[in-house]
Amino acid sequence: MKKIFISSDHAGYNLKEQIKKKFSKKYKFQDLGTNNPNVSVNYPEYAHKLCKKVGSNNKNMGILVCGSGMGMSMAANKHKKIRAAVCYSVKNTKLSRLHNNANIITLGSRLTKKNTAFKCVDVFMKTKFEGGRHKKRVLKI
Repeated sequence: MKKIFISSDHAGYNLKEQIKKKFSKKYKFQDLGTNNPNVSVNYPEYAHKLCKKVGSNNKNMGILVCGSGMGMSMAANKHKKIRAAVCYSVKNTKLSRLHNNANIITLGSRLTKKNTAFKCVDVFMKTKFEGGRHKKRVLKI
């Protein structure tokens, strides 16, 4: 069973919990917080914590959830070895893996419907990096 790191801020907490529940039979999640949707937190702290885990092994993958997905993505992409993609559709999610070898999916709980988020997570985890002409580009990131 593949281990996935997952984290959110207060705005993303409910979607994070729904993702864990939906995919608990497929993946083992290591939840890095937040654990209380009623306490406002600073999303960069949770993004940085997850990125340290994902960046420590090139097989690790992560899920970050905040209100828009943008803040988590910006914070995550400050880290070496991290390629975090804001995903909002099956197509852009698939391309983030095929062409960009994204290792973190970021989702916006206020902008993405639950079922779309579920489809994106499923596609993200199943899609393999295409390599080839894309590899040299990813190495330049």
